[in-house]
Amino acid sequence: MDSQDLKTWALYAAVAIVVLAVLLLWMIHRKGRPFTTGDVFGASRWTRGNRVFPTQVAITPTSVIQHTPRWVGTEEESIHIAHVASVKVDTHLLFSDVIIETSGGAEPIVCHGHRKGDAMRMKALIERYQTEQFRASRG
Repeated sequence: MDSQDLKTWALYAAVAIVVLAVLLLWMIHRKGRPFTTGDVFGASRWTRGNRVFPTQVAITPTSVIQHTPRWVGTEEESIHIAHVASVKVDTHLLFSDVIIETSGGAEPIVCHGHRKGDAMRMKALIERYQTEQFRASRG
C-alpha cells in the first residue's frame, strides 16, 4: 500500500465520521423540538435525565402530556385534566421539579429540570384549566 492509498482511506474515514456526526446532531435537534403546538415546556439539558433528549410537558385544556424522546421512538404519559389531584413544584438552586399526582392513585408524572418560571406557569395553567372545566360542568 502506498502513501496515496493511505491518504484516500484517511479521507474516506474523515468524511464518514463527519457524516455520522452531522446525522447525530440532526437527530438530537429534531427530537428536541416541541412535539406539539400550544403550551409545551421543555426541561433543561443541564439536568439529570435530560442531557441528550430533554423531556417535554404539554398542557392543554383537556390533558397533561409528558413526552420523553428516546433513541428509537418516544415515551408518552398523559393524564386527563380532571384526574389531576395536585401539582407540586419543588424548586432548587437553578431548576425546579414538577410532580403531578393523579386522583386515581397511579404513579405521578415527575418532571425534572424545568426553569422556575416554567414550573410555576405549568402549575397555573393546570389550575386554570381545572377551574374552567369545573365551571363548565356546573353551569
